[in-house]
Amino acid sequence: LAPQMADVEETLKRISSHKGVLGALIVNAQGIPIRSTLSDEETFAHAALITQLVDKARRMVLDLDKDDELTFLRIRSNKHEILVAPDKEYLLICVQAAGSQVDS
Repeated sequence: LAPQMADVEETLKRISSHKGVLGALIVNAQGIPIRSTLSDEETFAHAALITQLVDKARRMVLDLDKDDELTFLRIRSNKHEILVAPDKEYLLICVQAAGSQVDS
């Protein structure tokens, strides 16, 4: 069953409320943003680029071990950290300041 939209909104609100989180977005398998707390420009840039990177990472994991799959992707730069939780149909992406900690 697909999550209810209220649950999606609540999840984004909860993630975005963490200290250091700059924004969160949900993207479908084609890289189209479904919901986002980022600006439109940031949303479309992150959605397009991260979707491509996740596709490459998924293929790499399968090429290394055909019985494995990508479950999480973390990208860290000097300024930001991008956390990606991929699902079969969606990506949950969180952008935070590099010095922040995200509680599990």
